[in-house]
Amino acid sequence: MTKKKTGKSAPALPLNSILDGDCIEVMNSLPEGSVDLIFADPPYNLQLRGDLHRPDNSKVDAVDNDWDQFDSFRVYDEFTRAWLAAARRILKPDGAIWVIGSYHNVFRMGAELQNQGFWILNDVVWRKSNPMPNFRGKRLTNAHETLIWAGKSEKSKYTFNYEALKSLNEGTQMRSDWVLPICTGHERLKNDAGDKAHPTQKPESLLHRVLLATTNPGDVVLDPFFGTGTTGAVAKMLGRDYIGIEREAEYRAVAAKRLARVRKLDNEALEVTQSKRAEPRVPFGQVVERGMLRPGEELWSINGRHKAKVRADGSLIGADVKGSIHQVGAACEKAPSCNGWTYWHFRRDGKKVPIDLLRQQIRSEMRAN
Repeated sequence: MTKKKTGKSAPALPLNSILDGDCIEVMNSLPEGSVDLIFADPPYNLQLRGDLHRPDNSKVDAVDNDWDQFDSFRVYDEFTRAWLAAARRILKPDGAIWVIGSYHNVFRMGAELQNQGFWILNDVVWRKSNPMPNFRGKRLTNAHETLIWAGKSEKSKYTFNYEALKSLNEGTQMRSDWVLPICTGHERLKNDAGDKAHPTQKPESLLHRVLLATTNPGDVVLDPFFGTGTTGAVAKMLGRDYIGIEREAEYRAVAAKRLARVRKLDNEALEVTQSKRAEPRVPFGQVVERGMLRPGEELWSINGRHKAKVRADGSLIGADVKGSIHQVGAACEKAPSCNGWTYWHFRRDGKKVPIDLLRQQIRSEMRAN
């Protein structure tokens, strides 16, 4: 009789919870390769020297918390190295990370990302439509922050919902400069004293764009500097699972109340525009064998200058060329390549119809089944 093997099972992920503790220690306690995306808004190490006042001599509520204080750049770099190493360990092979910072720290984070083997995909400039003015008048108004998006490695097959972002941007490619307001008004969370609950609370619009672009429903999103829970709130609304890590009890309490009020969107609302590359592949031969086009039927180019005849095996034959719908289209146009689905048209009721319409019909049937 073979004895059953015993051993410790991998610890379950604490999904949709806020974990108390140092982010490095907590991340090191989580299972390796278990997280799809990390969004990190670490301390910026602002190195403020004294109080900042407005022209009317009122004090600016700047970031002067203990958690943003580091004795030197060396100490800050050691901290950055440690938390990024912990983050990389828990990312899945095809996982990715977003980090956000100001000129005080983002370049140091960018260098360390590359040192540890992350593969930088984009840097994004978040241009604030309503930035805090520069009161001293000795520098340019600091009107942006920088985000870095990186895959776990050069080989990572990261998630990017290109068509969804294009739809979000009214049909235009999403650029790497995002104009969004800072967190103000009703979105700005307050504590019991009526003051800002967190000095660097990020707007939900920023996290909405990040998570819509680089995650899918059901993905696990971890935020090691959870603060008042913007990442968790948007993740929950969009049907993603979240894990927050926050050592400050005051912030955890505010985040927990906030998350309790969030409701997940219904499944239909969570669907986004998919890339055509993500659609199931349909060979042109399937159109022929299903009788949607008959062997011997003529197809016409989009410009009407060329025609070709459909053959029984799904290939085409033109005046002096034969091959696939793509090969024959490219030969007709003397081009290196051609998308035959949009190039070739058939005639129905006196009108030219793209053969891609037939492919979409098959795809819709496949999705229904």
